[in-house]
Amino acid sequence: MAKKKIIFQGELGANSHIACQEAYPSYEAVPGATFEDCFAAITGGKVDLGMIPIENSVAGRVADIHHLMPTAKLHIIGEHFMPVHHQLLAVKGASLKTIKTVESHVHALGQCRKLIRAQHLKAVVAADTAGSAREVAEAGDKTRASIATALAGKIYGLKILAHNIEDEKHNTTRFIVLSPKKQWAKPQPRGRVVTTFIFQVRNIPAALYKALGGLATNGINMTKLESYMVGGSFSATQFYADVEGHPSDRGLELALEELAFVCQPKTLRILGVYPAHKFRKKLNGR
Repeated sequence: MAKKKIIFQGELGANSHIACQEAYPSYEAVPGATFEDCFAAITGGKVDLGMIPIENSVAGRVADIHHLMPTAKLHIIGEHFMPVHHQLLAVKGASLKTIKTVESHVHALGQCRKLIRAQHLKAVVAADTAGSAREVAEAGDKTRASIATALAGKIYGLKILAHNIEDEKHNTTRFIVLSPKKQWAKPQPRGRVVTTFIFQVRNIPAALYKALGGLATNGINMTKLESYMVGGSFSATQFYADVEGHPSDRGLELALEELAFVCQPKTLRILGVYPAHKFRKKLNGR
Protein backbone atom coordinates (compact mmCIF):
# COMPACT_ATOMS: atom_id res chain seq x y z
CA MET A 1 0.00 0.00 0.00
CA ALA A 2 1.42 3.36 -1.04
CA LYS A 3 2.38 5.72 1.77
CA LYS A 4 0.09 8.72 2.15
CA LYS A 5 1.59 12.14 1.45
CA ILE A 6 1.28 15.53 3.11
CA ILE A 7 2.66 18.65 1.42
CA PHE A 8 4.20 21.75 3.02
CA GLN A 9 5.57 25.00 1.65
CA GLY A 10 9.34 25.37 1.77
CA GLU A 11 12.36 23.10 1.63
CA LEU A 12 13.20 20.00 3.64
CA GLY A 13 13.97 21.03 7.20
CA ALA A 14 11.48 23.91 7.32
CA ASN A 15 9.27 24.47 10.37
CA SER A 16 6.33 23.24 8.30
CA HIS A 17 8.26 20.01 7.66
CA ILE A 18 8.58 19.53 11.42
CA ALA A 19 4.85 20.20 11.85
CA CYS A 20 4.11 17.43 9.34
CA GLN A 21 6.31 15.01 11.27
CA GLU A 22 4.66 15.91 14.57
CA ALA A 23 1.04 15.73 13.42
CA TYR A 24 1.25 13.02 10.73
CA PRO A 25 4.34 10.88 11.46
CA SER A 26 3.14 8.02 9.22
CA TYR A 27 2.82 10.30 6.15
CA GLU A 28 5.55 11.19 3.68
CA ALA A 29 6.25 14.93 3.95
CA VAL A 30 6.58 16.51 0.49
CA PRO A 31 8.02 20.02 -0.06
CA GLY A 32 6.26 22.56 -2.30
CA ALA A 33 7.92 25.67 -3.71
CA THR A 34 4.99 28.05 -3.11
CA PHE A 35 1.62 28.06 -1.36
CA GLU A 36 -0.02 28.03 -4.79
CA ASP A 37 1.92 24.86 -5.66
CA CYS A 38 0.79 23.25 -2.41
CA PHE A 39 -2.87 24.08 -3.02
CA ALA A 40 -2.65 22.79 -6.60
CA ALA A 41 -1.06 19.53 -5.46
CA ILE A 42 -3.84 18.95 -2.91
CA THR A 43 -6.61 19.85 -5.36
CA GLY A 44 -5.07 17.73 -8.11
CA GLY A 45 -4.79 14.63 -5.93
CA LYS A 46 -0.98 14.47 -6.02
CA VAL A 47 -0.95 14.47 -2.21
CA ASP A 48 -3.51 13.56 0.43
CA LEU A 49 -3.20 16.53 2.79
CA GLY A 50 -1.51 19.89 3.21
CA MET A 51 0.09 21.44 6.31
CA ILE A 52 -0.25 25.19 5.87
CA PRO A 53 0.76 27.96 8.34
CA ILE A 54 -1.97 30.51 8.88
CA GLU A 55 -0.71 32.69 11.73
CA ASN A 56 2.21 33.22 14.08
CA SER A 57 2.15 34.69 17.58
CA VAL A 58 4.96 37.12 16.68
CA ALA A 59 4.65 37.78 12.93
CA GLY A 60 0.85 37.71 12.72
CA ARG A 61 -1.22 36.28 9.90
CA VAL A 62 0.10 34.58 6.77
CA ALA A 63 -1.72 36.86 4.34
CA ASP A 64 -1.41 34.66 1.23
CA ILE A 65 -3.50 31.91 2.79
CA HIS A 66 -6.53 34.12 3.39
CA HIS A 67 -6.58 35.03 -0.29
CA LEU A 68 -6.14 31.45 -1.49
CA MET A 69 -8.64 29.70 0.78
CA PRO A 70 -11.91 31.23 -0.54
CA THR A 71 -11.35 29.95 -4.09
CA ALA A 72 -9.38 26.77 -3.39
CA LYS A 73 -12.40 24.52 -2.71
CA LEU A 74 -10.40 22.71 -0.04
CA HIS A 75 -11.54 21.77 3.44
CA ILE A 76 -9.89 22.38 6.81
CA ILE A 77 -9.91 19.07 8.70
CA GLY A 78 -7.52 19.91 11.54
CA GLU A 79 -5.12 22.36 13.12
CA HIS A 80 -1.69 22.12 14.70
CA PHE A 81 0.10 24.55 17.03
CA MET A 82 3.89 24.35 17.11
CA PRO A 83 6.39 26.32 19.20
CA VAL A 84 9.05 27.77 16.89
CA HIS A 85 12.71 27.44 17.86
CA HIS A 86 15.43 29.07 15.77
CA GLN A 87 19.02 27.78 15.70
CA LEU A 88 22.12 29.60 14.50
CA LEU A 89 23.73 27.22 12.00
CA ALA A 90 27.08 27.24 10.19
CA VAL A 91 29.49 24.88 8.48
CA LYS A 92 31.94 22.77 10.45
CA GLY A 93 34.97 24.79 11.51
CA ALA A 94 32.94 28.01 11.83
CA SER A 95 32.34 29.73 15.16
CA LEU A 96 30.72 32.84 16.59
CA LYS A 97 34.03 34.60 15.95
CA THR A 98 34.26 33.68 12.25
CA ILE A 99 30.69 34.45 11.06
CA LYS A 100 29.96 37.87 9.58
CA THR A 101 26.55 37.44 7.94
CA VAL A 102 23.39 35.54 8.84
CA GLU A 103 20.79 34.45 6.29
CA SER A 104 17.16 33.44 6.73
CA HIS A 105 13.54 34.27 5.99
CA VAL A 106 12.66 37.86 6.83
CA HIS A 107 10.39 36.77 9.71
CA ALA A 108 13.06 34.56 11.25
CA LEU A 109 15.58 37.40 11.09
CA GLY A 110 13.08 39.72 12.73
CA GLN A 111 12.42 37.19 15.49
CA CYS A 112 16.14 36.91 16.39
CA ARG A 113 17.18 40.57 16.48
CA LYS A 114 18.85 40.39 19.89
CA LEU A 115 21.45 37.83 18.87
CA ILE A 116 22.04 39.48 15.48
CA ARG A 117 22.76 42.80 17.20
CA ALA A 118 24.86 41.24 19.95
CA GLN A 119 27.06 39.44 17.40
CA HIS A 120 27.20 42.46 15.04
CA LEU A 121 26.02 40.30 12.13
CA LYS A 122 24.77 41.54 8.77
CA ALA A 123 21.29 40.14 8.12
CA VAL A 124 20.65 38.77 4.63
CA VAL A 125 17.07 37.99 3.59
CA ALA A 126 16.53 34.58 2.01
CA ALA A 127 13.43 32.91 0.54
CA ASP A 128 12.96 30.64 3.55
CA THR A 129 14.76 29.29 6.61
CA ALA A 130 15.60 25.80 5.35
CA GLY A 131 16.70 27.17 1.97
CA SER A 132 19.15 29.50 3.68
CA ALA A 133 20.62 26.51 5.57
CA ARG A 134 21.08 24.61 2.32
CA GLU A 135 22.78 27.58 0.66
CA VAL A 136 25.15 28.10 3.59
CA ALA A 137 26.06 24.41 3.50
CA GLU A 138 26.68 24.50 -0.25
CA ALA A 139 28.86 27.62 0.02
CA GLY A 140 31.11 26.11 2.71
CA ASP A 141 31.99 29.64 3.87
CA LYS A 142 32.89 29.99 7.57
CA THR A 143 31.81 33.65 7.54
CA ARG A 144 28.20 32.79 6.65
CA ALA A 145 25.53 31.52 9.04
CA SER A 146 21.87 30.60 8.78
CA ILE A 147 18.90 30.85 11.11
CA ALA A 148 16.88 27.69 10.66
CA THR A 149 15.67 24.57 12.45
CA ALA A 150 17.73 21.84 14.08
CA LEU A 151 16.23 19.48 11.47
CA ALA A 152 17.62 21.67 8.66
CA GLY A 153 21.02 21.58 10.32
CA LYS A 154 20.89 17.80 10.45
CA ILE A 155 19.75 17.47 6.83
CA TYR A 156 22.40 19.83 5.42
CA GLY A 157 25.27 18.85 7.70
CA LEU A 158 25.56 22.12 9.63
CA LYS A 159 26.44 22.57 13.28
CA ILE A 160 24.53 24.64 15.81
CA LEU A 161 26.48 27.65 17.06
CA ALA A 162 23.67 28.90 19.32
CA HIS A 163 20.48 27.13 20.42
CA ASN A 164 16.96 28.56 20.57
CA ILE A 165 17.92 32.13 19.70
CA GLU A 166 14.38 33.49 19.21
CA ASP A 167 13.70 36.74 21.11
CA GLU A 168 10.23 35.69 22.26
CA LYS A 169 9.86 32.30 23.90
CA HIS A 170 6.11 32.25 23.19
CA ASN A 171 6.83 32.19 19.44
CA THR A 172 4.22 29.75 18.11
CA THR A 173 2.85 29.02 14.65
CA ARG A 174 -0.65 27.75 14.02
CA PHE A 175 -1.13 25.48 11.01
CA ILE A 176 -4.31 24.29 9.32
CA VAL A 177 -4.56 20.86 7.72
CA LEU A 178 -6.19 20.93 4.28
CA SER A 179 -7.93 18.09 2.45
CA PRO A 180 -9.74 17.85 -0.89
CA LYS A 181 -12.51 15.96 0.93
CA LYS A 182 -15.02 17.38 3.39
CA GLN A 183 -14.53 15.82 6.81
CA TRP A 184 -16.41 17.48 9.66
CA ALA A 185 -15.66 16.60 13.25
CA LYS A 186 -18.48 15.22 15.37
CA PRO A 187 -20.21 17.57 17.84
CA GLN A 188 -18.27 17.89 21.10
CA PRO A 189 -18.57 19.91 24.32
CA ARG A 190 -17.76 23.63 24.07
CA GLY A 191 -14.15 24.42 23.26
CA ARG A 192 -13.38 21.08 21.63
CA VAL A 193 -14.50 21.89 18.07
CA VAL A 194 -13.56 24.84 15.86
CA THR A 195 -15.66 26.06 12.94
CA THR A 196 -14.01 28.24 10.28
CA PHE A 197 -16.07 30.23 7.79
CA ILE A 198 -15.83 33.16 5.39
CA PHE A 199 -18.43 35.80 4.59
CA GLN A 200 -18.96 39.18 2.95
CA VAL A 201 -21.30 41.69 4.56
CA ARG A 202 -23.61 43.93 2.61
CA ASN A 203 -22.33 47.48 2.00
CA ILE A 204 -24.71 49.06 4.52
CA PRO A 205 -24.21 50.98 7.79
CA ALA A 206 -23.37 48.80 10.82
CA ALA A 207 -23.27 45.66 8.68
CA LEU A 208 -20.40 44.07 10.60
CA TYR A 209 -21.97 45.04 13.94
CA LYS A 210 -25.17 43.29 12.90
CA ALA A 211 -23.25 40.29 11.59
CA LEU A 212 -21.38 39.77 14.85
CA GLY A 213 -24.40 40.55 16.99
CA GLY A 214 -25.86 37.11 16.35
CA LEU A 215 -22.70 35.46 17.63
CA ALA A 216 -22.78 37.56 20.80
CA THR A 217 -26.44 37.01 21.63
CA ASN A 218 -26.08 33.26 21.13
CA GLY A 219 -23.01 33.01 23.34
CA ILE A 220 -20.53 32.06 20.63
CA ASN A 221 -16.84 32.64 21.34
CA MET A 222 -14.98 33.99 18.31
CA THR A 223 -11.26 33.24 18.41
CA LYS A 224 -10.23 34.81 15.09
CA LEU A 225 -11.55 37.47 12.73
CA GLU A 226 -9.60 38.76 9.74
CA SER A 227 -10.71 41.15 6.99
CA TYR A 228 -9.30 41.83 3.54
CA MET A 229 -10.29 43.37 0.24
CA VAL A 230 -12.07 41.43 -2.47
CA GLY A 231 -10.91 41.94 -6.04
CA GLY A 232 -9.16 45.21 -5.23
CA SER A 233 -12.45 46.89 -4.31
CA PHE A 234 -12.55 49.40 -1.46
CA SER A 235 -16.25 48.69 -0.92
CA ALA A 236 -16.17 44.88 -0.80
CA THR A 237 -14.62 43.27 2.25
CA GLN A 238 -14.35 39.58 3.00
CA PHE A 239 -14.05 38.22 6.52
CA TYR A 240 -12.40 35.02 7.72
CA ALA A 241 -13.53 33.77 11.13
CA ASP A 242 -12.91 30.98 13.64
CA VAL A 243 -15.44 30.25 16.37
CA GLU A 244 -15.77 27.63 19.06
CA GLY A 245 -18.56 25.16 18.45
CA HIS A 246 -20.18 22.90 15.86
CA PRO A 247 -22.72 24.16 13.28
CA SER A 248 -25.22 21.65 14.66
CA ASP A 249 -24.99 23.26 18.12
CA ARG A 250 -28.19 25.25 18.58
CA GLY A 251 -26.37 28.47 19.48
CA LEU A 252 -24.03 28.44 16.50
CA GLU A 253 -26.82 27.29 14.20
CA LEU A 254 -28.89 30.35 15.15
CA ALA A 255 -25.87 32.66 14.93
CA LEU A 256 -25.05 31.52 11.40
CA GLU A 257 -28.69 31.97 10.35
CA GLU A 258 -28.64 35.55 11.63
CA LEU A 259 -25.29 36.17 9.95
CA ALA A 260 -26.65 35.02 6.60
CA PHE A 261 -29.29 37.80 6.68
CA VAL A 262 -26.68 40.57 6.51
CA CYS A 263 -24.25 38.82 4.16
CA GLN A 264 -23.90 39.27 0.43
CA PRO A 265 -25.82 36.42 -1.25
CA LYS A 266 -23.99 33.07 -1.26
CA THR A 267 -20.85 34.44 0.42
CA LEU A 268 -21.25 32.70 3.79
CA ARG A 269 -19.34 29.44 3.48
CA ILE A 270 -18.01 27.03 6.08
CA LEU A 271 -14.40 26.03 5.29
CA GLY A 272 -14.05 23.43 8.00
CA VAL A 273 -15.31 21.93 11.25
CA TYR A 274 -12.46 20.24 13.07
CA PRO A 275 -11.16 19.17 16.50
CA ALA A 276 -9.57 21.95 18.55
CA HIS A 277 -5.87 21.32 19.12
CA LYS A 278 -4.82 20.58 22.70
CA PHE A 279 -2.76 23.80 22.69
CA ARG A 280 -6.04 25.74 22.96
CA LYS A 281 -6.61 24.32 26.43
CA LYS A 282 -3.36 25.98 27.51
CA LEU A 283 -4.46 29.27 25.93
CA ASN A 284 -7.85 29.17 27.60
CA GLY A 285 -6.62 27.82 30.93
CA ARG A 286 -8.77 24.75 30.56
